[in-house]
Amino acid sequence: MKGTNLGEFEELVLLTVGILYEDAYGLAITDELEKQTGRRSSISSVHKVLVRLEDKGYLKSHMGGETESRGGRKKRLYTLTAAGVKVLSDTREVRNAMWGRVPKIVWESG
Repeated sequence: MKGTNLGEFEELVLLTVGILYEDAYGLAITDELEKQTGRRSSISSVHKVLVRLEDKGYLKSHMGGETESRGGRKKRLYTLTAAGVKVLSDTREVRNAMWGRVPKIVWESG
């Protein structure tokens, strides 16, 4: 497994795969990312991250069935691995701990 650090976009893509659960494929992930974050992402940037996350062992993929809406083409579906769930959990713990350490005065003065 390659590096264990997650970039922000990698984290968002992993979270989106979790949100979509059994229907996580490239275009659906791209659309859900925009819906959740308000940021547009190109399908190619999402695909690059999906490949990188699969290489790191955080995702696994398989080809789904053919659909009429796709002209009989199959789509590659992604699911979180145990390592993917763990890295998201670890990331959340670190972020929550850090958020909890920001003094209240920071929020009151801002």
